[in-house]
Amino acid sequence: MNSGKTVFAQLLYYLPQYEFNKCVTLYKGDYKVQSFSCWDQLLCMSFAQLTSRESLRDIETCLNPHRQKLYHIGFRGQISRSTLSYTNETRDYRIYQDFGHILIKIACKLYQDEEIGLDIKQAVYAFDSTTIELCLSTFPWAMFRKTKSAVKMHTLLNLRGPIPTFVVITHGKTHDVIIMDDMPVEANSIYTLDRAYLDFRRLYHIHLTSAFFVIRAKDNLRFRRLYSNKADKTTGVQTDQAIMLVGHKSKTAYPEPLRRIKYHDVEKDKRLVFLTNHFGLPAKTVADTYHSRWQVELFFKWVKQHLRIKSFYGTSPNAVKTQIWIALCTYLLIAIVKKKLNLPGSLHTILQILEVNLFEKKPIFQVVSNALKQETVDYSCNQLNLFD
Repeated sequence: MNSGKTVFAQLLYYLPQYEFNKCVTLYKGDYKVQSFSCWDQLLCMSFAQLTSRESLRDIETCLNPHRQKLYHIGFRGQISRSTLSYTNETRDYRIYQDFGHILIKIACKLYQDEEIGLDIKQAVYAFDSTTIELCLSTFPWAMFRKTKSAVKMHTLLNLRGPIPTFVVITHGKTHDVIIMDDMPVEANSIYTLDRAYLDFRRLYHIHLTSAFFVIRAKDNLRFRRLYSNKADKTTGVQTDQAIMLVGHKSKTAYPEPLRRIKYHDVEKDKRLVFLTNHFGLPAKTVADTYHSRWQVELFFKWVKQHLRIKSFYGTSPNAVKTQIWIALCTYLLIAIVKKKLNLPGSLHTILQILEVNLFEKKPIFQVVSNALKQETVDYSCNQLNLFD
């Protein structure tokens, strides 16, 4: 009999339980709790994320047959859908939010030297949001349109990973640009944004923090050209200019020179105009930096397709935020394990492999490596021909 640890237990080894307990203590998550602690809740919800469980009943049905294994993994409370529903509704989601920030720091340190395909040594971030649509009758607190509800997940993504470093969850009506006020800004870093975030007062704040931004310009931008740099049109760069804003409000909000780059995307046959306060980068690198912003779109697509954040186990704001933050913790856990164990394959592939092997008692690296092996077998010697 194999007496080793299950794959699930090996994954949980990379969760800093001491730090988690500090988060629980801060928000009194286990105050007067005799069974089913916050740790039990985290394990249940992480299992649901790793295995794509559809409902609370589904979680209960899948976990209870493994009671003996679960005890050795770290489960102590009795698992029932009513208990899990109650804890999701009542326990402060900030426990898992703060724990997520701890995992973010660990992941960012592991991926700080990751290549991003740009000739840039600085940290590069992409800021954007995604809308998660909900049923109006079930989630009336998240009013978005007359006939639907929604929540928004505003995310600052470190492109070296990619790792979400800042996440804010709001109702659907919250304007994206407002969250820029809370976005953390590091000196000497580059922030790429879509033109929905074109607010010169907030961009000037980034500039005053000694950080850089790359953003698409709007068609009605009013400016005065100061001088032009020579543009290598073979790279797609049409113009490279230093400009001053001339509109009263925009000039007051951003009183210093900006760099305006007009770029022709040959593949899509589309002309794009970028604004940046970084005058030291080659114009083509500025365009490539903006193009790398699509990593955040791919991140949203990945999370929506492979983690449970489009359908929810609870209907209250606390339950929704708890589920989203535990989903992000699960994503970060897989990213941490991938780096620490040097696992082959993409995060999606690793997640698929782990999903069907959680209770196998084999090393994670062996499980993933064996699953990725593609052995080509020649069946021509014994394959019958139906039409002979």
